[in-house]
Amino acid sequence: LRPPAMSRRVVRQSKFRHVFGQPVKADQMYEDIRVSKVTWDSSFCAVNPKFVAIIVESGGGGAFMVLPLAKTGRVDKNHPLVTGHTAPVLDIDWCPHNDNVIASASEDTTVMVWQIPDYVPVRNITEPVVTLEGHSKRVGIISWHPTARNVLLSAGCDNLVILWNVGTGEMLLVLEDMHTDLIYNVGWNRIGSLLVTTCKDKKVRVIDPRKQQVVAEKAKPHDGARPIRAIFMADGKIFTTGFSKMSERQLGLWDLKNFEEPIALQEMDTSNGVLLPFYDPDSSIVYLCGKGDSSIRYFEITDEAPYVHYLNTYSSKEPQRGMGFMPKRGLDLHERKCEPIVMTVPRKSDLFQDDLYPDTPGPEPALEADEWLSGKDAEPILISLRDGYVPVKNRELKVVKKNILDNKPPPGPRRSHSACEPDVSRPALEEVLEEIRALKETVQAQEKRISDLENKLCQFTNGTD
Repeated sequence: LRPPAMSRRVVRQSKFRHVFGQPVKADQMYEDIRVSKVTWDSSFCAVNPKFVAIIVESGGGGAFMVLPLAKTGRVDKNHPLVTGHTAPVLDIDWCPHNDNVIASASEDTTVMVWQIPDYVPVRNITEPVVTLEGHSKRVGIISWHPTARNVLLSAGCDNLVILWNVGTGEMLLVLEDMHTDLIYNVGWNRIGSLLVTTCKDKKVRVIDPRKQQVVAEKAKPHDGARPIRAIFMADGKIFTTGFSKMSERQLGLWDLKNFEEPIALQEMDTSNGVLLPFYDPDSSIVYLCGKGDSSIRYFEITDEAPYVHYLNTYSSKEPQRGMGFMPKRGLDLHERKCEPIVMTVPRKSDLFQDDLYPDTPGPEPALEADEWLSGKDAEPILISLRDGYVPVKNRELKVVKKNILDNKPPPGPRRSHSACEPDVSRPALEEVLEEIRALKETVQAQEKRISDLENKLCQFTNGTD
């Protein structure tokens, strides 16, 4: 018999060693979805406690589909889409502080922010709440700030990272001259004080966005030429995925205090698919989803060697195109269907397991945008899941744009009119403005009427389910 100490070394103690993934029944999936075929390494799918959103094929522009979580089964081919971009959508991200707000980034160089109603609209949603224009090339990455209200990050193929205040539609910060090539991914740390980025120039950078400085940098964390991904762990360490010189897929764990040598570096397999890491800080588990793979591997990150512990692999019959992640729940995206996968830790008791479900970030922001910009940091506001989470009713995103027309020009001599400036009399101008105002009121009244009728229709539909 081995001494007890040796036995413990052989079998690692962990409550997550037996985590397993299970697909739901066919009627609980979302089927007949024409997932986008754009060649871009984003997740193509985003999920929150109310909706699942999926980037879809769309003629003559870019679109994504939003489905209420409860509307499972076959999706009507005429299901309304969110359309407004003039070129393919490359990334989507739900606002962490408002379950009805989603941002989209597109090849058309813009970022749009949308208000999604709780009811299923009859027509396509074509009008964003705000359009953010500042990139000169396609925008492939967007990410909301984890704790500050209305702060959104975008990264484009112009090698710029821009931070926006969505509440005013203004740029807060532009991070330029930091990346020499295409940005592969950008991630916030837990409190949103730092960014980690990966780039085609084979560097991982840690950036303080408010100081507009690179505070740490690692060249070639993985030797291979294919894309690298990086995310922050809750304790500030950095987890990376990439490729070796021999094109083997690798994962790495790094400490900013000693960025030269990895804490852990593991080789996995030889496959072309970029590994997208999804991290659950509550359980310290990282799920790796490879584009074109038919499996999801998951690892527990601990403070004990070898630090990155393989747990298990979930295998599917079909290759996945992307993945959306919700705390304790994941969504695996296939060719024509969206399949929820439930990750389970086996327990005999039916009581609430507070060690598996610690208090987790809730929907309330800890800071306003201007507080964050001025230098304040705050931990996420946590909520208990003991009695379950009930999503908040539809909250409207209000955008208050600063209007340069509100600033009266300084008094001065009246300019003489040129040939291309017709002399418009003041009464005639007032008349045109009044007509525009009246027309706007009519349009708003009709839109409200349409919205009310859609709500009624939704009630009738729910009544017949």
